[in-house]
Amino acid sequence: MSFYENRILPHIIDKACSMGQVMKLRSQVVPRAKGRVLEVGMGSGINLEFYDPDRVEMVYGLEPSEGMRRKAQTNLNRSSIKVEWLDLPGEKIPLEDHSVDTILLTFTLCTIPDWQAALEQMKRVLKPGGELLFLEHGESPDEGTCKWQHRITPGWKKLAGGCHLNRNIAELLKQGGFEIQELENLYIPKAPKIAGYIYKGVATNPES
Repeated sequence: MSFYENRILPHIIDKACSMGQVMKLRSQVVPRAKGRVLEVGMGSGINLEFYDPDRVEMVYGLEPSEGMRRKAQTNLNRSSIKVEWLDLPGEKIPLEDHSVDTILLTFTLCTIPDWQAALEQMKRVLKPGGELLFLEHGESPDEGTCKWQHRITPGWKKLAGGCHLNRNIAELLKQGGFEIQELENLYIPKAPKIAGYIYKGVATNPES
Protein backbone atom coordinates (compact mmCIF):
# COMPACT_ATOMS: atom_id res chain seq x y z
CA MET A 1 0.00 0.00 0.00
CA SER A 2 1.09 3.59 -0.63
CA PHE A 3 1.86 6.08 2.16
CA TYR A 4 -1.47 7.79 1.45
CA GLU A 5 -3.44 4.53 1.72
CA ASN A 6 -1.62 3.34 4.84
CA ARG A 7 -1.12 6.55 6.81
CA ILE A 8 -3.55 9.24 5.62
CA LEU A 9 -6.63 7.53 4.21
CA PRO A 10 -7.44 5.59 7.44
CA HIS A 11 -7.83 8.90 9.31
CA ILE A 12 -10.04 10.39 6.58
CA ILE A 13 -12.29 7.32 6.43
CA ASP A 14 -12.50 7.11 10.23
CA LYS A 15 -13.68 10.72 10.48
CA ALA A 16 -16.18 10.42 7.62
CA CYS A 17 -17.63 7.17 8.96
CA SER A 18 -18.03 8.34 12.57
CA MET A 19 -20.14 11.47 12.12
CA GLY A 20 -23.14 11.84 14.42
CA GLN A 21 -25.88 10.72 12.03
CA VAL A 22 -23.77 7.81 10.81
CA MET A 23 -23.14 6.67 14.38
CA LYS A 24 -26.87 6.84 15.06
CA LEU A 25 -27.50 4.49 12.14
CA ARG A 26 -24.75 2.14 13.33
CA SER A 27 -26.41 2.00 16.76
CA GLN A 28 -29.59 0.73 15.10
CA VAL A 29 -27.89 -2.09 13.18
CA VAL A 30 -24.88 -3.45 15.08
CA PRO A 31 -26.67 -4.53 18.31
CA ARG A 32 -28.64 -7.09 16.29
CA ALA A 33 -25.47 -9.15 15.71
CA LYS A 34 -25.30 -12.43 17.61
CA GLY A 35 -23.14 -15.51 18.04
CA ARG A 36 -19.95 -15.71 16.04
CA VAL A 37 -19.80 -12.57 13.93
CA LEU A 38 -17.83 -11.79 10.80
CA GLU A 39 -17.41 -8.06 10.34
CA VAL A 40 -16.22 -7.45 6.79
CA GLY A 41 -14.17 -4.27 6.54
CA MET A 42 -13.87 -3.74 10.28
CA GLY A 43 -11.74 -0.67 9.74
CA SER A 44 -10.86 1.20 12.91
CA GLY A 45 -13.33 -0.74 15.05
CA ILE A 46 -15.98 1.99 15.06
CA ASN A 47 -18.73 -0.59 15.57
CA LEU A 48 -17.25 -2.19 18.68
CA GLU A 49 -19.11 0.06 21.11
CA PHE A 50 -22.45 -1.06 19.68
CA TYR A 51 -22.02 -4.83 19.96
CA ASP A 52 -24.07 -6.46 22.72
CA PRO A 53 -21.59 -8.58 24.74
CA ASP A 54 -24.47 -10.74 26.01
CA ARG A 55 -25.35 -11.75 22.43
CA VAL A 56 -21.96 -11.89 20.74
CA GLU A 57 -19.53 -14.77 21.30
CA MET A 58 -16.69 -13.23 19.28
CA VAL A 59 -15.99 -11.14 16.18
CA TYR A 60 -13.79 -12.01 13.23
CA GLY A 61 -12.56 -8.64 11.98
CA LEU A 62 -11.76 -8.87 8.28
CA GLU A 63 -9.54 -5.88 7.47
CA PRO A 64 -6.74 -5.91 4.87
CA SER A 65 -5.45 -2.41 5.71
CA GLU A 66 -2.57 -2.37 8.17
CA GLY A 67 -3.24 1.32 8.79
CA MET A 68 -6.84 0.62 9.75
CA ARG A 69 -5.90 -2.27 12.05
CA ARG A 70 -3.36 -0.04 13.74
CA LYS A 71 -5.91 2.74 14.17
CA ALA A 72 -8.38 0.24 15.68
CA GLN A 73 -6.20 -0.46 18.70
CA THR A 74 -7.77 2.29 20.82
CA ASN A 75 -11.28 0.95 20.24
CA LEU A 76 -10.10 -2.61 20.86
CA ASN A 77 -8.62 -1.59 24.21
CA ARG A 78 -11.95 -0.07 25.25
CA SER A 79 -14.06 -3.08 24.27
CA SER A 80 -14.80 -6.34 26.07
CA ILE A 81 -15.65 -8.05 22.76
CA LYS A 82 -13.19 -10.73 21.67
CA VAL A 83 -11.82 -9.86 18.22
CA GLU A 84 -9.71 -12.02 15.92
CA TRP A 85 -8.18 -10.15 12.98
CA LEU A 86 -8.30 -11.59 9.48
CA ASP A 87 -5.92 -9.47 7.40
CA LEU A 88 -7.17 -10.50 3.97
CA PRO A 89 -9.48 -8.80 1.47
CA GLY A 90 -13.19 -9.61 1.36
CA GLU A 91 -12.74 -11.89 -1.63
CA LYS A 92 -10.65 -14.26 0.51
CA ILE A 93 -12.31 -15.20 3.80
CA PRO A 94 -10.20 -17.80 5.66
CA LEU A 95 -13.09 -19.40 7.58
CA GLU A 96 -14.83 -22.75 7.28
CA ASP A 97 -18.16 -23.20 5.52
CA HIS A 98 -21.22 -22.20 7.59
CA SER A 99 -19.05 -21.14 10.54
CA VAL A 100 -20.55 -17.75 11.46
CA ASP A 101 -23.99 -16.75 12.72
CA THR A 102 -23.95 -13.10 11.62
CA ILE A 103 -22.15 -11.05 9.00
CA LEU A 104 -21.92 -7.29 9.45
CA LEU A 105 -21.35 -4.92 6.52
CA THR A 106 -21.11 -1.21 7.29
CA PHE A 107 -19.87 1.08 4.51
CA THR A 108 -17.79 -1.75 3.08
CA LEU A 109 -19.46 -3.21 0.00
CA CYS A 110 -18.87 0.04 -1.85
CA THR A 111 -15.09 -0.49 -1.72
CA ILE A 112 -14.59 -4.21 -2.47
CA PRO A 113 -13.20 -4.53 -6.03
CA ASP A 114 -14.73 -7.94 -6.81
CA TRP A 115 -18.01 -7.70 -4.92
CA GLN A 116 -19.35 -10.88 -6.54
CA ALA A 117 -16.48 -13.00 -5.24
CA ALA A 118 -16.75 -11.36 -1.82
CA LEU A 119 -20.47 -12.05 -1.50
CA GLU A 120 -19.91 -15.63 -2.65
CA GLN A 121 -17.42 -16.04 0.19
CA MET A 122 -19.79 -14.43 2.70
CA LYS A 123 -22.60 -16.76 1.68
CA ARG A 124 -20.24 -19.72 2.03
CA VAL A 125 -19.24 -18.94 5.63
CA LEU A 126 -22.68 -17.80 6.87
CA LYS A 127 -24.83 -20.50 8.42
CA PRO A 128 -28.09 -21.37 6.65
CA GLY A 129 -30.67 -18.95 7.98
CA GLY A 130 -27.90 -16.72 9.34
CA GLU A 131 -28.27 -12.97 9.05
CA LEU A 132 -26.27 -10.46 7.06
CA LEU A 133 -26.77 -7.02 8.61
CA PHE A 134 -26.00 -4.16 6.26
CA LEU A 135 -25.60 -0.41 6.48
CA GLU A 136 -24.21 0.87 3.20
CA HIS A 137 -24.35 3.92 0.97
CA GLY A 138 -24.94 3.58 -2.73
CA GLU A 139 -26.89 4.41 -5.86
CA SER A 140 -29.70 6.90 -5.43
CA PRO A 141 -33.08 6.42 -7.16
CA ASP A 142 -33.16 10.14 -7.97
CA GLU A 143 -32.16 10.61 -11.58
CA GLY A 144 -30.13 13.78 -11.11
CA THR A 145 -28.19 12.46 -8.11
CA CYS A 146 -27.63 9.10 -9.78
CA LYS A 147 -26.23 10.78 -12.88
CA TRP A 148 -23.67 12.64 -10.78
CA GLN A 149 -22.79 9.49 -8.85
CA HIS A 150 -21.89 7.70 -12.07
CA ARG A 151 -20.00 10.73 -13.32
CA ILE A 152 -17.93 11.25 -10.18
CA THR A 153 -17.22 7.65 -9.15
CA PRO A 154 -14.11 7.06 -11.34
CA GLY A 155 -12.24 9.94 -9.73
CA TRP A 156 -13.79 9.43 -6.30
CA LYS A 157 -12.47 5.85 -6.13
CA LYS A 158 -8.87 7.04 -6.41
CA LEU A 159 -9.22 9.35 -3.40
CA ALA A 160 -11.56 7.29 -1.23
CA GLY A 161 -9.95 3.86 -1.09
CA GLY A 162 -11.87 2.35 -3.99
CA CYS A 163 -15.27 3.58 -2.82
CA HIS A 164 -18.04 3.42 -5.44
CA LEU A 165 -20.85 5.95 -5.07
CA ASN A 166 -23.06 4.17 -7.59
CA ARG A 167 -23.56 0.59 -6.42
CA ASN A 168 -27.15 -0.58 -5.87
CA ILE A 169 -26.54 -2.47 -2.64
CA ALA A 170 -29.89 -4.28 -2.54
CA GLU A 171 -29.42 -5.62 -6.06
CA LEU A 172 -25.86 -6.71 -5.32
CA LEU A 173 -27.00 -8.69 -2.29
CA LYS A 174 -29.75 -10.37 -4.30
CA GLN A 175 -27.31 -11.24 -7.07
CA GLY A 176 -25.01 -12.67 -4.40
CA GLY A 177 -27.70 -15.17 -3.41
CA PHE A 178 -29.01 -13.49 -0.27
CA GLU A 179 -32.68 -12.92 0.51
CA ILE A 180 -33.48 -9.44 1.79
CA GLN A 181 -35.82 -9.56 4.78
CA GLU A 182 -35.74 -5.89 5.78
CA LEU A 183 -34.74 -2.83 3.79
CA GLU A 184 -34.88 0.87 4.63
CA ASN A 185 -33.61 3.60 2.33
CA LEU A 186 -32.91 7.18 3.35
CA TYR A 187 -30.61 10.12 2.87
CA ILE A 188 -28.27 11.00 5.73
CA PRO A 189 -29.36 14.46 6.92
CA LYS A 190 -26.99 17.27 5.86
CA ALA A 191 -24.72 14.87 3.95
CA PRO A 192 -24.05 15.37 0.21
CA LYS A 193 -26.71 13.37 -1.63
CA ILE A 194 -24.14 11.73 -3.91
CA ALA A 195 -22.55 10.02 -0.89
CA GLY A 196 -25.46 9.95 1.53
CA TYR A 197 -28.09 7.59 0.11
CA ILE A 198 -28.35 4.71 2.57
CA TYR A 199 -29.36 1.06 2.33
CA LYS A 200 -30.05 -0.35 5.81
CA GLY A 201 -31.44 -3.77 6.57
CA VAL A 202 -31.19 -7.51 7.02
CA ALA A 203 -30.58 -10.29 4.51
CA THR A 204 -30.44 -14.02 5.14
CA ASN A 205 -28.63 -17.00 3.69
CA PRO A 206 -31.38 -19.24 2.26
CA GLU A 207 -29.03 -22.16 1.68
CA SER A 208 -30.22 -25.35 3.33
